[in-house]
Amino acid sequence: MPDALILYSNPMSRGRIARWMLEEVGQPYQVRYLDYGPQMKAPEYRRINPMGKVPALVHGDRVVTEYAAICAYLADAFPEAGLAPKERSSYYRWLFFGAGPFEAAVIAKALGVEVPEDKRGMVGFGTIATTLDALETQLERTPFLAGETFSAADVATGSQIGWGLRFRTIEPRPALQTYWDRISARPALQRANDADNAAMPKKEE
Repeated sequence: MPDALILYSNPMSRGRIARWMLEEVGQPYQVRYLDYGPQMKAPEYRRINPMGKVPALVHGDRVVTEYAAICAYLADAFPEAGLAPKERSSYYRWLFFGAGPFEAAVIAKALGVEVPEDKRGMVGFGTIATTLDALETQLERTPFLAGETFSAADVATGSQIGWGLRFRTIEPRPALQTYWDRISARPALQRANDADNAAMPKKEE
């Protein structure tokens, strides 16, 4: 019997990225939602992720945390899904760009953190404009981040682009919007979103 895939998540978290990736992989999986606060910080869950946050993926006796790592792991664990190209240089670059300089730049902007010009060398992103320039340049060259075919890099970093556009934390540059329109139409994302949206807390009337 194959090892079970169990995703610990919250419908208002980066766990949505991991769920999209699981839908792309096409293997059976379970989702266990955790509430923010005591449930995520409970000793039982911190044995899985000492950081006390989601997402975390359990696959048999293996545990993977951090959404980009989960995407990379699933692409390698299930190669038949074709989500990790044979030529890995561009794939690795953009897979981790989203979880590194891009996400850091977006969060810094959202928090109102302005890195002084003479200190920009200390941060991995320099400026948010620099990170957007890098993404824009790539997406003007190729339809997907790693080249001509969709990959786990598009799940991980593409999700960050989509959220940035939705919540207006990044400029709606045409190349980024066109790219997001392309990948957000994927059936796997629609299925993942439908499931997570159904698990969202109900608003009190």
